[in-house]
Amino acid sequence: MGDDDLLERRLRRRHLLQAGAAALGALALPGKAPAQGSAKPLSGRTLNIACWSSPYAKLLTEYVPQFEEATGAKVNYETPSFPIYNQRIDVELSTGGSSYDVLNVTFIYIGRWIGAGWFIPLDGYLEDPQKTPADWQPDDFLPGATAAFKDPAGRLYAIPWTADIYMGGAARFDLFEKVGKPMPDTFDELADALKAVHLKDGVPGFLPENHYGWSFIPFLQGFGGNVFRDPPEDLTPVLDTPEAIGAAEFFARLLHDYGPDGVISYTYEQVVATLKAGRANYSPNGQIFLVQMGAKDSKVANTCNFSICPAGPKGRFPGVATHGWGIPAGSKNKDAAWQFITWAMSKPLIQRMVVERGYSSITRRSLIDSPEFKGKLTVNGHDIVQIYLDTIALGARGYMKYRTIYVYPQVDKQIDIAQVMNCQAASLFFEPAGMPQPCVATPGNRPFGPAGHIEKVQVLATLLSLAPICSRKIWPLGE
Repeated sequence: MGDDDLLERRLRRRHLLQAGAAALGALALPGKAPAQGSAKPLSGRTLNIACWSSPYAKLLTEYVPQFEEATGAKVNYETPSFPIYNQRIDVELSTGGSSYDVLNVTFIYIGRWIGAGWFIPLDGYLEDPQKTPADWQPDDFLPGATAAFKDPAGRLYAIPWTADIYMGGAARFDLFEKVGKPMPDTFDELADALKAVHLKDGVPGFLPENHYGWSFIPFLQGFGGNVFRDPPEDLTPVLDTPEAIGAAEFFARLLHDYGPDGVISYTYEQVVATLKAGRANYSPNGQIFLVQMGAKDSKVANTCNFSICPAGPKGRFPGVATHGWGIPAGSKNKDAAWQFITWAMSKPLIQRMVVERGYSSITRRSLIDSPEFKGKLTVNGHDIVQIYLDTIALGARGYMKYRTIYVYPQVDKQIDIAQVMNCQAASLFFEPAGMPQPCVATPGNRPFGPAGHIEKVQVLATLLSLAPICSRKIWPLGE
């Protein structure tokens, strides 16, 4: 008899002994121990689980001991930084490893990891009432979040634990008010406001995270540019167009003119800490990071403000990303892994994380509509829920397709490098004072300096070296 069959029999026996619903409650309600005398279903099992160090993943660390107590399992749980996690897990999966039982499926790696068959479809678990409680309600997850993890046949490979949106946040909005500036709704308004508030009270105006393959793209698309010509059908890189160069110039100028010293070195965790300390003002970033400005330990809880991502000359393109729990094909404890996922993504546990810890990036619609979530997502009197839902609706237009292409992880790294080079070059070639022109990106009408001035720093053109990567035909997930 295999391990999975034995586990299934033990689970069925537990359901009978504890009268069905009561037994499910022992897992669905974190920290509630099984009835005395009953066997713990995962006794003797060790689960190896990893996710990058997102707020959710770090919060979950506090609850994992309750899963261990309820089930008898031992859980080894890792939360390295985003780049380290992706590098480590990509090597693990690509070499056919079996070290992990539950892994986060990173958004930009969906095409590579799922497309290569490195994760198993979860439909068999979802459709089996012996393995998925009837009240778990898989249809409760946001369709836009689950869609990213489905293959062309409609099979689901991960359960989304976040729908992360890119929005605007001001730590010291009081400084905006003093100079008569609202939260910026366009790129021009952003440039104008940053010029007005920069170094007021000694606070630098602008601070994004240095993952430019995420933080720069809304600016790129807002100028009418893109990463690929027409993903997923046409993967020709288009980062050398006038629109892309204009976006790079604009973004580099914001960093150069209004960022703190060492602006290009700030990770997402460092950005959060700097905003909460009031040492930087405006940041375009994910809501899971920006809402932390309203935390009890934040010095800007009473001065922060929020808005939807500003629009560029060609429209508004806020980033929308999702990450989810999946079971790698090499796992030796697949049924036990699914038991962990159903617990981690159960409504009772997610609701506890919202109420007890203020978790702000949930994917269950019933909880998004709950008074508890709306209360937690009202920060300094500002309604983040509406920004969240409006942004997810914008993402449904399909402009995020570039991000799940098989080759995007390599492109993502190159954009990080190129934008750093562009920012450093800006210090050599940009005029020192102000922003002389509105940000209209059209051939022959670029945002900074006289005609021909910025040709010296067309650093993003170096990304044309990616053409050999993208020249072969690739069948990305969802095509």
